[in-house]
Amino acid sequence: MKIAVTAASGKLGAAIIQELLALQPKEEVIGLARTPEKAAHLGVEVRPGDYNHLEKLEQSLEGVEVLLLVSGMDAPDKRIPQHRNVIQAAQKCGVKKIVYTSIQGPEEQTAFSPIVKSNRQTEQDVMASGLEWVIGRNGIYIEPDVEYIDSYIQEGGIRNCAGDSKCGYTTRTELAHAYAKMLTEDGHHAKIYNLHGSAITQDELAAYLNAAFDAQLTYTAISAEQFKQERIAELGEFIDTVVTGIYQGIHGGDFDNESHYREATGREHQSWEAYFHSVRPEIN
Repeated sequence: MKIAVTAASGKLGAAIIQELLALQPKEEVIGLARTPEKAAHLGVEVRPGDYNHLEKLEQSLEGVEVLLLVSGMDAPDKRIPQHRNVIQAAQKCGVKKIVYTSIQGPEEQTAFSPIVKSNRQTEQDVMASGLEWVIGRNGIYIEPDVEYIDSYIQEGGIRNCAGDSKCGYTTRTELAHAYAKMLTEDGHHAKIYNLHGSAITQDELAAYLNAAFDAQLTYTAISAEQFKQERIAELGEFIDTVVTGIYQGIHGGDFDNESHYREATGREHQSWEAYFHSVRPEIN
């Protein structure tokens, strides 16, 4: 059974391929990438996978039975036709099953909502494809908060507009495990899974970071407008607007959902105690 993973040069796509290699012979795993050379290190066959090029996608999906469609990173209005190209190519080439990496989040009233709505449209397109399908709705990656630890320490704490609401965070490693299961196992057809660990507040996030990095961070809730203005200089207006929308969604409870991680994988999501212990720097 040949399984293809799009966006193989990205962090999530690469992680999923590594999980698949623990379950499948490498000859049965194919990576698709817009620039195949960037995924050459994965140790599997890599084919062209630019979402904008329908004919090349059709060539690259020849012989593939199961396809993972990783949601694109382009603007929302461009993502929908790009994803449709992948779905159309899969239909033409006889792909039997498609798994889509979607997202949780607010569908209205935040700057993140257009991205969520574009993903919901692709979910509908996948369901209407006539193929066997499974959809995962990812929680928020927690890795960026770990990668930002030096800045948090320099700034004296965490400041955003999430308030005291909880967020269902996850990690790329845990997502990769879930998608590998969804790709290789029967029994997931027509299921939509929320994929995240235990939901936590920003105060709890600060406490976990403090324990892992021996820091003294505190959390300060600020308004969405204040958060946006503080971040524009660092991230640029477009990215900052999206990030602000995510934290507005957290504040509104849109990321505090029931997790289906056990249903998707057969085990619980990694605990945050275990995760933060794993990222704790070694002390010589």
